[in-house]
Amino acid sequence: MSVPVLARDVRKTYATSSGDAIALAGVSLELRRGEMVALVGPSGCGKTTLLNLVGCVDLPTSGDILIEGRRTTDLSDDELTLLRRDRIGTIFQFFNLLPALTVEQNASLPLALQSVAPDEIAERVRTALELVGISDRARAFPAELSGGQQQRVAIARAIVHRPAIVLADEPTGNLDSKNGAIVLELLRAIANSGQAVLMATHNEAAAAICDRTLHMQDGQWVYSYAG
Repeated sequence: MSVPVLARDVRKTYATSSGDAIALAGVSLELRRGEMVALVGPSGCGKTTLLNLVGCVDLPTSGDILIEGRRTTDLSDDELTLLRRDRIGTIFQFFNLLPALTVEQNASLPLALQSVAPDEIAERVRTALELVGISDRARAFPAELSGGQQQRVAIARAIVHRPAIVLADEPTGNLDSKNGAIVLELLRAIANSGQAVLMATHNEAAAAICDRTLHMQDGQWVYSYAG
């Protein structure tokens, strides 16, 4: 069975008014099921660009990104949308919850997009909210929650459709140390359950809970280590 994520000599270049800007300069990565990998490096080193490529919201200039064996550059826009919807969950630094929707409504969005039956949506949302410890606030709105609680809702939303891959872009960046630790424990539990987790972070303490840490600079790996 194919690994969830395989990147081979991936390069990404953006055209600017002053010439081409190189965001990734030949990156290769294999991310396995049950593995949590941290991307560490300064702002602008290519972490978010790589997450966007793995998340099927952008395509490489050259090289290959394979998601469960499917090369993203071979897929149509509709196929990329379905792959992103069904097989990938994303957690953002700024939560990205919809303010007019309750906690349970925000968490249910991926399933609603898949046209899952209402009874199953209710059960899976309940399970996801219980997993992240926020089920008691199911009827609350985002403005009524702390930052840590909002991020837990965002995690529930990212896993409720049972994706193969969970991407996290600075998931503790807007949290205090206590809530950051809770979020990292949840991400670790997600990986332990068999999903692949790829996290971009500036925080070396966050990276310490991962199976591998990959340090990036100027769009390339500088070095990596296990544990």
